[in-house]
Amino acid sequence: MSTSSPEAVKKLLENMQTDLRSLSMECKKKFPPVKEAAESGIVKIKTIAARNTDILATLKENSSEVVQPFLMGCGTKEPKITQLCLAAIQRLMSHEVVSEAAAGNIINMLWQLMENGLEELKLLQTVLVLLTTNTVVHDEVLSKAIVLCFRLHFTKDNITNNTAAATVRQVVTVVFERMVAEDERFKGIVELPPPVQGNTNRRSVSTLRPSAKDAYMLFQDLCQLVNADAPYWLVGMTEMTRTFGLELLESVLNDFPGVFLQHQEFSFLLKERVCPLVIKLFSPNIKFRQGSSSSASPAPVEKPYFPICMRLLRVVSVLIKHYYSLLVTECEIFLSLLVKFLDGEKPQWLRAVAVESVHRLCVQPHLLRSFCQSYDMKQHSTKVFRDIVNALGSFIQSLFIVPNAGNPAATNGAAQGAPGAGGQGAGLTAQAAFEYRGTWIPLMTVSVQGSAKATYLEMLDKVEPPSIPEGYAMSVAFSALLDLVRGITSMIERELAKEEEESAVRREANPDQNAQPEPGAHLVWEEMVSACWCGLLAALSLLLDASTDETATENILKAELTVASLCGRLGLVTPRDAFITAICKASLPPHYALTVLSSNAANLNNKTYSIQGQSVQIISPSSESHQQVVAVGQPLTVQPQGTVVLTAKNIQCMRTLLNLAHCHGAVLGTSWQLVLATLQHLVWILGLKPGVGGALKPGRAVEGPSTVLTTAVMTDLPVISNILSRLFESSQYLDDVSLHHLINALCSLSLEAMEMAYGTNKEPSLFAVAKLLETGLVNMDRIEILWRPLTGHLLEVCQHPNARMREWGAEAVTALIKASLAYKHNPPLAQNQRLQLLLLNPLKELSNVLHADIRQKQLESVLQILQSQGDSLGPGWPLVLGVIGAIRNDQGESLIRTAFQCLQLVVTDFLPTMPCTCLQIVVEVAGSFGLQNQELNISLTSIGLLWNISDYFFQRGEAITQELEREEAVLQKQAQEKGEPLNRPFHPAPPFDCLWLCLYAKLGELCVDPRPAVRKSAGQTMFSTIAAHGTLLQQPTWHIVVWKVLFHLLDCVRKSSTTADKEKIESGGGNILIHHSRDTAEKQWAETWVLTLAGVARIFNTRRYLLQQLGDFFKAWEVLLDHIQSAALSKNNEVSLAALKSFQEILQIGTPVKESALPTEALALAALGVPPVLIDPLGASGPGRPLLRSDSMLERLTRYSSAELQVPPPGEESALEDSALWWSAWNTWYRTGTDSTRPPGGGTGTDRPSFIPSQPFLTALVQIFPALYQHIKTGFSMDDLRKLGVILHGAVSVPISSDASPFILPSYTEAVLTSLQEAVLTALDVLQKAICVGPENLQVMYPAIFEQLLLFVEFSCKPPQYGKVETKHVANAKYNQIQLFAPAEWVALNYVPFAERSLEVVVDLYHKTACHKAVINEKVLQNIIKVLLQFASHSDYIISL
Repeated sequence: MSTSSPEAVKKLLENMQTDLRSLSMECKKKFPPVKEAAESGIVKIKTIAARNTDILATLKENSSEVVQPFLMGCGTKEPKITQLCLAAIQRLMSHEVVSEAAAGNIINMLWQLMENGLEELKLLQTVLVLLTTNTVVHDEVLSKAIVLCFRLHFTKDNITNNTAAATVRQVVTVVFERMVAEDERFKGIVELPPPVQGNTNRRSVSTLRPSAKDAYMLFQDLCQLVNADAPYWLVGMTEMTRTFGLELLESVLNDFPGVFLQHQEFSFLLKERVCPLVIKLFSPNIKFRQGSSSSASPAPVEKPYFPICMRLLRVVSVLIKHYYSLLVTECEIFLSLLVKFLDGEKPQWLRAVAVESVHRLCVQPHLLRSFCQSYDMKQHSTKVFRDIVNALGSFIQSLFIVPNAGNPAATNGAAQGAPGAGGQGAGLTAQAAFEYRGTWIPLMTVSVQGSAKATYLEMLDKVEPPSIPEGYAMSVAFSALLDLVRGITSMIERELAKEEEESAVRREANPDQNAQPEPGAHLVWEEMVSACWCGLLAALSLLLDASTDETATENILKAELTVASLCGRLGLVTPRDAFITAICKASLPPHYALTVLSSNAANLNNKTYSIQGQSVQIISPSSESHQQVVAVGQPLTVQPQGTVVLTAKNIQCMRTLLNLAHCHGAVLGTSWQLVLATLQHLVWILGLKPGVGGALKPGRAVEGPSTVLTTAVMTDLPVISNILSRLFESSQYLDDVSLHHLINALCSLSLEAMEMAYGTNKEPSLFAVAKLLETGLVNMDRIEILWRPLTGHLLEVCQHPNARMREWGAEAVTALIKASLAYKHNPPLAQNQRLQLLLLNPLKELSNVLHADIRQKQLESVLQILQSQGDSLGPGWPLVLGVIGAIRNDQGESLIRTAFQCLQLVVTDFLPTMPCTCLQIVVEVAGSFGLQNQELNISLTSIGLLWNISDYFFQRGEAITQELEREEAVLQKQAQEKGEPLNRPFHPAPPFDCLWLCLYAKLGELCVDPRPAVRKSAGQTMFSTIAAHGTLLQQPTWHIVVWKVLFHLLDCVRKSSTTADKEKIESGGGNILIHHSRDTAEKQWAETWVLTLAGVARIFNTRRYLLQQLGDFFKAWEVLLDHIQSAALSKNNEVSLAALKSFQEILQIGTPVKESALPTEALALAALGVPPVLIDPLGASGPGRPLLRSDSMLERLTRYSSAELQVPPPGEESALEDSALWWSAWNTWYRTGTDSTRPPGGGTGTDRPSFIPSQPFLTALVQIFPALYQHIKTGFSMDDLRKLGVILHGAVSVPISSDASPFILPSYTEAVLTSLQEAVLTALDVLQKAICVGPENLQVMYPAIFEQLLLFVEFSCKPPQYGKVETKHVANAKYNQIQLFAPAEWVALNYVPFAERSLEVVVDLYHKTACHKAVINEKVLQNIIKVLLQFASHSDYIISL
């Protein structure tokens, strides 16, 4: 219920009347004046109530009168009456019906009561009610009321003391609250300050409003009192303590910062009164040194006094917290003092409260930043922030150094034999503690993280310095350090994040502008880190080394990690690397030789840090281990060095290191090197080995039982392994630059591992290679930026002499290639040719590695790539084919077999999917497999593949042509732009024809392979291909086929055949026996020569009309005939006979005819005397372009035989051209016949002559003549006839080898002609028939024919002599069936049947030609009779004639 409500007012009036009545009753006898005053007061109240509507206001106006009876009552000094009156006065006060005058009267009355020592508690209560409920008390009245409370504080009664102290605190607060309320009321009203008078009085500040003036005067006097000076305003003070004054100052400063910051007068007080006072009071603490004798100095040094010192530090904390901006210079002094109080020479309690004060600062990062800006960043200023951090570090270090025995407050744990001090059990003790070189300091929970809850700064009731428990100061300093790190890093990171957010917004708004952040903020952050990192690192490293508690260790590591991360973000490389080095070193066993860390640590050891300019010695971490050993393993070194141990703390540090790399990889930069080197060594010691995809798995150490792991760490290993993998997986979130740092670090680690693995069979460290693989696999979306450094290094690893290292290099590079090709890139690889070639390039580079295991891995990968991505290789085909074809004869069968599997897959499945420009490469590759000499079957199969490829060309000819021509146009254009000629094989043939030419050229190479089986297969394939698909070639291309392919091949084969070895080959490899007809290289080459010559002749036969249009056909014809002649004259029967067959074949040349036309032509040819064996119809010329047909053979023959033609008909030119060809053939035939039938020069008796042609050869030679004659008969002259006669005579004269005679000669009783003799007579028969139907001028040849026939008749009595070769009668010849290796003998033929048949022909011919002029003129009959007479003397056969 409100005090102004009607009910409340009514109640008030009733209570007042009741109080007055009670007073009247009490004073009735003893104090009549009081009684009268009370009664008149009742009347006054009734009157007021009756006459006024606003009763409370009227009461306030008349309050002096209303209060008077009660004041008089208090003057009686009777306790009962006084209590009643004070209660009544309080009631009036609480209803705010006391005027200023009345209040003054009340205070005066209270003062009297105080002086008389009456109702002290009631007095305090009344003052408090008056000041809290009313604002009417000001100036001297107020000061009197406050003094009254102070005076009561110093009475001898404890209850009164304490109540008065509380009242004073409340009253002081009320005074300042009134001022705040007053400021609030006048907010926004601008007042002109009155002119400052020259002689201003300190006691009145005319510029302030009433409440503000009261507050000012009060605060000023509090400063006076604390300084032991007389107060200006609080008149009547008799006693005061500094401790109470400092408490009041602190509460005002802490609760009302706005007052001092907004009013200059109050700011002035702070600067001029408070700060000097504090500095003055600090003096004993500054000068005092622990353990120094006071008698040594002339003036005794005042000892520090705990209550004052502690309160001063509280005041300083408040001043720094709230008024730093006003008191920059003063705060510099305070902070410097604070740092000095941490000094080891100060009393232990002073250090404890000082460290608590420092802790209070450490939880205010914004304040720390201000220190840095105001001091550390200014020239010629104390580096306050740096000093605070360094002092904390130095303080922690000093606690580990056993202090002087003269200080009883700081008994050391080690001296008391604390549990585990210096012993192994320290790591197992339940209490958290730090232990360093025998000093054991327990760790206690002093405050919640982020808040500085002090213990000794709150001991306001203590007069004597407290005993500081062991470990307390360390615990506070430790918390302060952690809070400092946490506060600074979180503040800077928040601001960084905010800045990044703002710049992102700016970028979105103005994408063109490259907004730079304000440099000011960055400079401050960098300065803060630069100032504090040395001290922090020294302290944290020492604590980490000394920590025996897992939680403490975790907190220290977290602090180091956050500082490292922050330094990284700010780009401060040295501190970042220093903190990372510290974590790395803590992860490894003590004194572990790791070069990269040692060099870094050496740099840091040169860095000392200083406090207030004094250099501080860094305590180096101890090597003692008080930790539980969890693993024993081998160090990763070149030389074996025994074992090293890992403790639980090492593993904990390793986890932090993993966490650092995982969460802050983006800021590690070059320090990836440190992190990864350490992880590599830890992984090695723990025996983790890489598995599929590069993930590390716990594996048995290769060296044997050198790695010992406890069950504790065994359960941790999979977790560590998992974190390691996740670490590299998270590399996908790094930016490009950070990713490059990571890759570079891994490559450099790997290089070290490679160095160590040289010249040793010891298991190498595969950590770096495995992690390069993992990193590559998770960054496929931007593989392009890291591909070159990544694969470039892995390719180096592939060449390493250590097989295990090499194997992993190949595993990594092939896995990356396969994964990158399978990855769904954007844009897809099919549309990004450059990327695809980049990805495939390392696969090609592997071909340069000489190690077979790497090539095997490469080819297996190619097989897998073909099976999974073969359809989409596109522009990558040349590269892949290059890899498949990069085979060498020294590589071994298995490699070649794998590569060939790839090629087979390509030819069977992928020819249609690859660009046509790659088909030529496929041909090249297939050819290279044919040429390798490791595996014959592969060579033969590859020739089959070439046949399949040619089929594919044939089937897809049109599509391939179009694509190749498009490509050619592009290349042509590019060449023109560069001003260069187009450079490709077989230019200027059309591109599709070039493809065929490449195929033929490759088959041509295979046709001269050293292995007969390959030659045979390649030859058959080549000629079949040309026969089947040659029609696809354009006419000019045939020129290249003839000269560059066919004749070139013939030259090579002829050369090889003539120079081939005649040594006998015992076996064909393994247990295969070789037939005697192929048991020398010469015989094997003979087969190739036969096959090649027959193939070329067949092509000339079937494609003659096409070839004739090439322009130099005659030249080609001559070359072919030359080849036939040299083959026919070779000393090998097989070759020579085959050459004649080829000769026969080219003489059958004609155009394909319809079947219906065949019989007539055949009959006509037969009628002309062409033997049936020579008139086989030609095979069809194959699909495609038909042969250009001029006329049929029959037409030619009949045309040439008609003598009446005077004018050359159409086509006669070609006939004349043909004539030249046939005469060229005749000359070849003649030369062959002459050379082969010429008797050998020397050799008589049983000496075997060099070479005598066989009967089948001579038969074939003679059988060629009739067909040849049909083409040359128009120009056949007597001279030619004589040449023919010489050859026929010579052929018949050749004897037979005795080992061949049983197969050629008839049995002795039979009178039968040999095939050769038949052929000779047939040749003459064809000739005489042609003369018979020919023009008259031919008839002059009859006598010559008679002459020749008569010569043959003479053979019956005079057998011809073949040079000087000795021959035997057939009956006397020894057959070699009996004597297998006896020398061969020569057998003379039985010429009688031949002579008889020749005579029959003579008689028959004479019947027909007796009337001819030439026959008569040449006396043919005379010659016949002459011969018959000779014949008669040798034979009775004449009778039968």
